Amino acid sequence: MTFGADTSAGPACPLLEARGITKTFPGVTALADVSLAIRGGEVHAVVGENGAGKSTLMKIFAGLYQPDAGELRLRGQPVTLPTPLAARERGISVIHQEFFLMNHLSVAQNIFIGREPKLAGGIVNDDRTLNRAAGELLERLGVAIDPQIQVGRLTIAAQQMVEIAKALSYDSSVLIMDEPTAALTESEVATLFRIIRGFVTPTTAVVYISHRMEEIKAIASRITVLRDGRFVDCRPAADLAVAEVIQLMVGRQIATGLRPAPRTPTDTVLAVRGLTSAVVHDVSFELQRGEILGFAGLMGAGRTETARALVGADPKTAGTVTVGGVPARIVRPADAVRLGIGYLSEDRKRYGLLLRQSVAANIGLPSLREFLRFGLIGDRRMRATAETYRESLAIKTPSVAQQLRNLSGGNQKKVVLAKWLERDCNILIFDEPTRGIDVGAKQEIYDLLRRLAGQGKSIIMISSELEEVLRMADRIVVMCAGRVTGVLDNAAATQESIMKLATQFARPAGPGKERQ
Repeated sequence: MTFGADTSAGPACPLLEARGITKTFPGVTALADVSLAIRGGEVHAVVGENGAGKSTLMKIFAGLYQPDAGELRLRGQPVTLPTPLAARERGISVIHQEFFLMNHLSVAQNIFIGREPKLAGGIVNDDRTLNRAAGELLERLGVAIDPQIQVGRLTIAAQQMVEIAKALSYDSSVLIMDEPTAALTESEVATLFRIIRGFVTPTTAVVYISHRMEEIKAIASRITVLRDGRFVDCRPAADLAVAEVIQLMVGRQIATGLRPAPRTPTDTVLAVRGLTSAVVHDVSFELQRGEILGFAGLMGAGRTETARALVGADPKTAGTVTVGGVPARIVRPADAVRLGIGYLSEDRKRYGLLLRQSVAANIGLPSLREFLRFGLIGDRRMRATAETYRESLAIKTPSVAQQLRNLSGGNQKKVVLAKWLERDCNILIFDEPTRGIDVGAKQEIYDLLRRLAGQGKSIIMISSELEEVLRMADRIVVMCAGRVTGVLDNAAATQESIMKLATQFARPAGPGKERQ
């Protein structure tokens, strides 16, 4: 399989280069005098903590942002990229961490948006040719997705593969991937790596942004490290151990491989019996006070669907829920909130946050009635409350009046947590709590979860990373094909034992599966 244009860049001339790039936003210097050279024939990994400037630099390459200082060079020549279209026309395609898809359109329409083939006369789109071209591209990628299905009906993993197909449909010489594997299974990651290796030639290159160190070591030729908006180092991947990369990223040692200490069982705060929906079947488990209960399983196992059915976000067809020993009727998410259950979705920007509102407004939203005085919202009280959480959760923002979209992913997750803590939720469900954030921010989230559990909060943690589940969970519920296949105490759990249970009722579940 071969993708990419045949360009004339020689080995001594970078395909794409940033020289002394600086970019500022209100109250934040995102990039300060950063230089980076992408050579033909390489997969160049760019790593750093959230807020290090990686995505900002990629958006400058993509024509979404304009630098305040410095210059870009393409095949040795200065270039200006005023728009994303200008970047694509010059052979630069980007797969963003946040999807640029239109849910009401089909997969084929999303892939070829603005480039649809026309019937005779050039007015009406030729849908048959469009679907055939999209199907051929998806087949070449090894992805089983119906090109005619609406994108909004696909899972996050499948939407990610559509983004990859859309980027590769252009005649590109530089392909930039921002966290491309965040929602992919191991088999899908293997497919992605096959695509990347097929794309890279002496005249093409991939820029690969990820927080998954083992993946970077497996795919990257060179690694550039950014920290706090500044260039730190660039070395061949073969010369850097994972621990060294992490040390360069965060400037401090990060403890890894730890396990929670054995805990004494406590009273049960949540009991679920026979929970059944369109996706999950006869799911039962218990959650104890002060416990972190992990949910593990492969993509499509039903972990997220279990949480959504539990809190009333998806309809359930059977099952009972008991909260604090009292039978609970949860039909809508508002019912769960009234019972002290907070759900932190894996897709925080779609279900958890108002990005154009302030940090303070987002934290106060679920508890709005508490801030009302004579029918008006007490902004001063809301800001004071948000300021308290800003300090206690170490939310990095110049002000609680800052729009949430200006915060990094890790800090946005803290804001979601703050709003449920302010609502005084004693049961917190974290769905992929560290998805898309760096190792330093992960450590902060881990510390927060442990501190909350120590304060008597009960936590359900859904994670696709086995190392994370083993590190954090006191007990682990393993699911496969919508069913619970086992519950393991952490002391007895291994990656092998979890994977055995996670494949016990295995059946094909690729990215083409629809969200039911």
